[in-house]
Amino acid sequence: MQNSKTTFIALIAVIITVVVLLITNHAVTPKEATWEDVQTEARSGGYRLISTEELATLYQKESGSLLLVDTRQDWEYRTGHLKGAVLFPMEPTWWSRWRKASALEAFLGPDKDRRIVFY
Repeated sequence: MQNSKTTFIALIAVIITVVVLLITNHAVTPKEATWEDVQTEARSGGYRLISTEELATLYQKESGSLLLVDTRQDWEYRTGHLKGAVLFPMEPTWWSRWRKASALEAFLGPDKDRRIVFY
């Protein structure tokens, strides 16, 4: 009886571990985003969308007033990035993005007037 009880508890522990690992490491694979999806997300997050041309103009004229945040992984950043960009890696899992939300807020600081560009 004790042996079957121990086996049952071990099985439950393994199942819980597998479920937790699946949930926390589940990659956020977005559906094929449409331009409307991008606009909706920008509005809900309070972001202003700019074109590549606008970014290039801002970067050439006002690079000192821009905070460029590179959200790729460390190795991607080391392979090349825009001059002046700071690294804040965001893994593609909902758990890690949720976990880093307060760290990103602290990283960006209270300056709401600064122009921040994520890429």
